[in-house]
Amino acid sequence: MAELQHIETSMDGTVIPLSNEAANQLSGSWPDRSYEIVRRLELHVFKVTKPKAQALIYPGGGYLKLMHDKEGVEVALWLNSLSIDAYVVTHRLPGSQAEEGLHPKDIALTDSLSCLDYLHNNSPHLPLFHVGLSSGGHLAGVMACQNHPLAAKGAIIAYAPVNANHRDYKSPAGKPDYPPAEKQAFYDDWPIGIAAIPHGMPNIPLFLAYALHDQSVPVDHVLNLIRSARQAKREVDAHIFGTAPHGFALRDKSGTHASWASLAEQWIERHL
Repeated sequence: MAELQHIETSMDGTVIPLSNEAANQLSGSWPDRSYEIVRRLELHVFKVTKPKAQALIYPGGGYLKLMHDKEGVEVALWLNSLSIDAYVVTHRLPGSQAEEGLHPKDIALTDSLSCLDYLHNNSPHLPLFHVGLSSGGHLAGVMACQNHPLAAKGAIIAYAPVNANHRDYKSPAGKPDYPPAEKQAFYDDWPIGIAAIPHGMPNIPLFLAYALHDQSVPVDHVLNLIRSARQAKREVDAHIFGTAPHGFALRDKSGTHASWASLAEQWIERHL
């Protein structure tokens, strides 16, 4: 790992750089800020006084940007309310510009593993959860498949394209590859929940929250995962909400999906 730069404090908690590139700059204004360009790997840390667990949070954005507030900071504050230390992962993006050339297809994974190493070195005594929404949920699923000394108690995944962006399992069938090529290659390497590809089947308990009529992430994604989990006798709590929009996160309260966070709280307590 590169030598760490100084720790920075901001309105987003404590920012810990885990690589040596120039600082990242947010776009937009609260509560809808995002990272359109990610130059360096960062952890945005939100701690509580007496934590009973810790979580790595992976914001979505289609691996093209990171939805920092909606799917990062707001999730961290929710977890803080449950006495959980929260770490928002600001990872670099596959196929995006690097200091030399382009970031490789697996940059989001290698960056996230560096964050996991950081927790293993600094707080290995706290139970760990992976939490991801949208494409961040895909990354949470990928992390749930890794063999690491700091093993997670479970993963929370919401409206994520976990497998049906893979070129052999696309839903809807025939949709084009996603640019850049590195992004599509990462989806192809890690179709989460396909029984024929065992390296993509998490061994830890999963909590899933999806929208039945989601046009951006068809429900086929999660149904593939559920079928594979049943075959492999894995523990999965799956919630599919009939009127939820894509990207409901913690904000949309217009249907029964408003209860998903409360359900997730009960699930977390059961797995501590």
